[in-house]
Amino acid sequence: MKIRFGYVANALGLWNASPSKSLTFARYSALPKDEQVEKLKAVTAQNLQHTKRILHYNIANEIELYRFSSSLVPLATHPDVMWDYVTPFRDEWEELGHLIEQFNIRPSFHPNQFTLFTSPKSEITANAVKDMEFHYSMLQAMNGLKRGLINIHIGGAYGDKESALLRFHQNLKCLPERIKKMMTLENDDKTYDVKETLKACEQENIPMILDFHHYMANKGEVENLFEYLERIFKTWGVRNMVPKVHLSSPKAEDAFRAHADFVSLDFVLPFFKMAKELNQDFDVMIEAKQKDLAMLKLVEEIGSIRGVKRITSSVVEW
Repeated sequence: MKIRFGYVANALGLWNASPSKSLTFARYSALPKDEQVEKLKAVTAQNLQHTKRILHYNIANEIELYRFSSSLVPLATHPDVMWDYVTPFRDEWEELGHLIEQFNIRPSFHPNQFTLFTSPKSEITANAVKDMEFHYSMLQAMNGLKRGLINIHIGGAYGDKESALLRFHQNLKCLPERIKKMMTLENDDKTYDVKETLKACEQENIPMILDFHHYMANKGEVENLFEYLERIFKTWGVRNMVPKVHLSSPKAEDAFRAHADFVSLDFVLPFFKMAKELNQDFDVMIEAKQKDLAMLKLVEEIGSIRGVKRITSSVVEW
């Protein structure tokens, strides 16, 4: 069983490499008209440059799993801006795509919690579609559609989970099919548990990302996760992809849902032992606050377990 590890957005092992530099609409609006687009371009150029640095860092450290920042392009979906962020940077996007392809990097995006399809308000659904289109266009600009994915949560319950789930399936019809094919769903830590998320994924033919930390915070009716794990992994057959899971550990007992700086091996070890029973390759996205540093620390700890062989900086064989 081969397990690859990756991390989210910012490489803390690099100096000043944030790919998420921002520009608020208030600041944008205060600029003279002839400077607005230039400022958008300047911030985007910096974010793309930092992303390229991060990809080179990943290549040097043999990290094949990476979640791109959703904040690469400032004000990309703001209704009063809506600017062309692809054409001026076509070479930069293609360069990122070349690195992804050449070094077998698995790219992903995770839009924020407001990108959901359960709302009774049509404008919320319209904004969700717009945000998914934005993330799709970035993957497309990087030629990353073949191996990339866009992960979201089901959304809110709005006081009636059954009706919200029905709306989810109905509202999802607003999403273009080409974008839906890039989509994954994950269980969340408060509302939709593993069982509910898996049912939605199977109904819509969407791969499911298991978030183990979220499961521990919101088990719902699922006391034995192993009974669902094989079905969760099977949902990835629609994309013919290796399954992917999210791992993190609680910041504290009284802040259980919050992510800790690093990942507690004791917390996640039961999941690995469970997954070992299936003997299937899978990828792990580390969602700890210390990003790449937390990922590398966990891989080192797992690599020291008897029966585990470390293959590269970020891959183990169990």
